[in-house]
Formats: sequence, C-alpha cells, structure tokens
Amino acid sequence: MIKPPTSLALPQPDTKPRKKGLTSIIDYGPDTLGWTGERGIADLLACAGPYIDFAKIYAMNSLLIPSDTLIRIISLYRNADVICYSGGILFEYAHRRGDVAGLLSYLSQLGFKAMEISENYITLNESERNHYFEQCKKAGLEVIYEFGRKNPETVISLEELGQLVKDVTDTGIKHIILEESEITMTARTDPSVLKKLGEQSWFHQVLVEADPFRFPQHHLGLFKDFGTDVSLANIAPGQALRLAGYRLGIGRAVDYSLFNALGI
Repeated sequence: MIKPPTSLALPQPDTKPRKKGLTSIIDYGPDTLGWTGERGIADLLACAGPYIDFAKIYAMNSLLIPSDTLIRIISLYRNADVICYSGGILFEYAHRRGDVAGLLSYLSQLGFKAMEISENYITLNESERNHYFEQCKKAGLEVIYEFGRKNPETVISLEELGQLVKDVTDTGIKHIILEESEITMTARTDPSVLKKLGEQSWFHQVLVEADPFRFPQHHLGLFKDFGTDVSLANIAPGQALRLAGYRLGIGRAVDYSLFNALGI
C-alpha cells in the first residue's frame, strides 16, 4: 500500500474493537441513502471499512432479501472486521409471532454473530428480557440492546436509563443503542437533559442514533451535545466516509476545523 508523506498523514482510527467514536451503519439494501447489495458493500468497505464498526441489516430485510445473497453480504462485513447484526424490528416481529427460537436458528444459519433486541413497539419485563438475552447467547449471537420507543411520550429519564444500562451490562451485553426518536423528543422538550446525558459515567457504552434524513445537521448537533468522539448508529452507508471526515474536522459543514489544530 502506498502511504502519503508523514507530514500529510491524518489521524488513523483506533484498532478495532474501538472503545469510543464507534460508527454503526444501517444497511438499507439497494436504496437512495446508499446503494448496497454485494458489489455496493464491497466498494463501501474498500473505501470506508476502517471507519465502520457495525452494520445493521435494516428492519426486516433479513426476510426480504434472498438468503443466499444475505449469506454473502454478512460474510463481506465479517471479513472486513465489521459486526453485522439484524434489526430490532425483526426481533419484535418474531416475539409477536411467538417464534424467537425459530428466528435465532435462522439468523445463525445466515451467518449472523449478533442481533439487536429492541422494545420500539413491544414491552418486555426484566424476566422476559433476560430470558431472550440467554437464548441469544446459547445460539451464539451477541446482543446489541436498543433503548427507546419509536413514538415516545416523555423525555429521557436519566435515572431509568442509567438503571437499565446497569441491568443490561450486568448480563454481559456490551453495546446499547439509544433510539433516535427519544433524542428528538428530549431535544424538543428539555435539551438540558442531553447535556446531563453526556456526563453520565455509563455514557461511553451507548451508541446514539442519528437521523440519516437530516444529515449532516443532526449529526453535527450530536457532536455539539456529546463531542466528536460520540458513538453513532443509523449512519447511512453513503454518509459513513463523510462522517469520518467530519470527526477529523474535514468539510465545509465543520468549517474545516482541522486547520485550527495546525494553527493556520
């Protein structure tokens, strides 16, 4: 590999698995927010792979996309050291249909090593939640837990969220996603909560969902609230490389703040 002169070298991402500044893309499949599919993913990873930590297969695409294609897609991510996981809505659908066990078997056959468990449209008590966590572990699937509703009615309770983070991480789960709708509701109603959120000792374990339809304004707002090393989820594939640049201060949207560090 040809490398640029050391005088021009940009800061490189930490070796995976990273502890902060994580990026989770949302793979919509062939879509205007980033055309994926096998060839699209291969091109994406060749350019932006070092900056991508997770890739979520959108919603219920694991049932819509042909299984042979999915197997190859998941393999591409795995070979690039990107954790590919199924969306939480798929889990919620299986829960409603009463066949989470069948879903776990199916995901394992596809080659998934991780899945999201969410409560966007369902509500689990602690016992049910922990039961599903154990089922996933037995199936060889790492759990990524998402907190929040798609249609929240109240602002984020830091006490409630903090207790949930503790309860979930005590079971061995390492990553928790904060639903974008919860952030939007709280920002509108009581933005001071977001400042306090970033100050919590457990915040480093949270990936905050950004709104891909409000790129880059929403993402830059999250940088302002939580710093440029905030871990973000729901990044559209076509936004991943530019987001990596924004983290470094590259781009008109961040006024090329990279130059500030150089004293220029």
